[in-house]
Amino acid sequence: MPDNRYNIGLDRNPANYQPLTPLGFLERAASVFPDHTAIVHGALRRSYATFYRRGRQLASSLAGQGVGRGDTVSVLLANTPAMLECHYGVPMCGAVLHSINTRLDAAIIAFQLDHAMAKLVIVDREFAPLMAEALALAKVAPPVLLYDDPEYTGPGALDGSADYERFLDAGDPDFAWLMPEDEWDAISINYTSGTTGDPKGVVSHHRGAYLLAQGNALTTSMAKHSVYLWTLPMFHCNGWCFPWTLSAIIGTHVCLRQVRSEPIWRALAEEGVTHLCGAPIVMSLIENAPEAEKRNLDRRVQFFTAAAPPPEKLLASMTAAGFDVTHLYGLTETYGPAVVNEWHGDWSSLPSAEQARLKARQGVRYLPLEGLSVRDPDTMQHVPQDGQTIGEVMFRGNVVMKGYFRNPQATRKAFAGGWFRSGDLGVVYPDGYIQLKDRSKDIIISGGENISSIEVEEALYRHPAVAVAAVVAMPHEKWGETPCAFVELAANAAVDATALRDWCRAHLAAYKVPGKFMFETIPRTSTGKIQKFVLRQRASELLP
Repeated sequence: MPDNRYNIGLDRNPANYQPLTPLGFLERAASVFPDHTAIVHGALRRSYATFYRRGRQLASSLAGQGVGRGDTVSVLLANTPAMLECHYGVPMCGAVLHSINTRLDAAIIAFQLDHAMAKLVIVDREFAPLMAEALALAKVAPPVLLYDDPEYTGPGALDGSADYERFLDAGDPDFAWLMPEDEWDAISINYTSGTTGDPKGVVSHHRGAYLLAQGNALTTSMAKHSVYLWTLPMFHCNGWCFPWTLSAIIGTHVCLRQVRSEPIWRALAEEGVTHLCGAPIVMSLIENAPEAEKRNLDRRVQFFTAAAPPPEKLLASMTAAGFDVTHLYGLTETYGPAVVNEWHGDWSSLPSAEQARLKARQGVRYLPLEGLSVRDPDTMQHVPQDGQTIGEVMFRGNVVMKGYFRNPQATRKAFAGGWFRSGDLGVVYPDGYIQLKDRSKDIIISGGENISSIEVEEALYRHPAVAVAAVVAMPHEKWGETPCAFVELAANAAVDATALRDWCRAHLAAYKVPGKFMFETIPRTSTGKIQKFVLRQRASELLP
């Protein structure tokens, strides 16, 4: 095949090619809008010039500590300015950022520190005892920096640690930070939950972070100088890449150390918040706040949620309170959300129940995602777009992870067939929108029939007394498995198992009706996702 004539003598060079990286977003913001407020944290206000200077100082001091390309810097931090600085300063010295879930136990943190080969650790004073316990279990022995957040007044110390602020102040504010040698270079590593074995380290690259950060802005219609409230943990998929998105649009980060209703409503009213993200539990927290905490908003606020679709009544109440809710979907392996429920204008005139049904769908691909498909995992053929045939949701493109760190077998399995296999089961509707029906491990097989736990949960959510519902498989002597429903009731509501069973019979096929109803607090992860593996264990010990 002859050479492409447009390649002859037209080579890449420094004038016409630079690796894509989101780090340049901060440099541009600081040079064009140096005085614009970049970070709000309690009484603290930091401009983009200060944000950029501190990021360079952190990179300089890390480099002086011997941290360089391919090294891992592990951080155990809340949603604070230091966490934002780490999203820039760590990769600015060529290193890879490892954000640790603050709700994990010491043994899992120790595993991550060892597996990621942590070269240096930065920890919030509140989590210092947890990190001390983890380091005592770990094989690595990295130096530790202790961050003292002015918004935290509780106890916490770690012997032998250095002060984060002093470390940062010693850095060069004019440090010539490093571009990636290749945009395929790793920018971060994030660990999956590890509910079915050791956690897997998801490696993300500069190119993907750059593209998804811009994709966030386009997808969420973030105007220049938007104000973003941090109700989503930054340790979760690097905050869905929003730490980089906000610099691209010269927006303002409003940090929130703890997700509580009073500071959320105060920030919404006093800081001019335009956007926030979170699981449905965050919506419930906002909506169920005491009336004395709620404020009248002078603007519509954009709320982006993932995980399970919010129930119809919660969507209606959020809309009335001034929020526009959009459903997103993605995984750690896709840098966070890469699918969005794009809303059509004429849908807004439909009855509320129909709108809720449409909003429950995960939707269509983000602009920077090249391929989204629901396929038979064995034949790799597309499933029919009938809204009924279940297949595995698969992704392809530049916002899919590099792979799992030091785990070639899991990487090969995830990419078998040329697509990233999510493990999520879903359907495709005639308009091309996808809807999740279950995780492959959560599907309930009763008498040979597949039962979507999500479908049963949706029926339960329509009952006015149900606040939270989670359905898992329970052993059954005759059918093999049958649904078991765990239910949290709404405030001041009362309903018993017989009434809920009758309700389900009126809304579901008979074989989908739960065999048992358990009324109790449902366990969740730190990001608000229901821990179904805990419920499956509980259900395995029950008799139908």
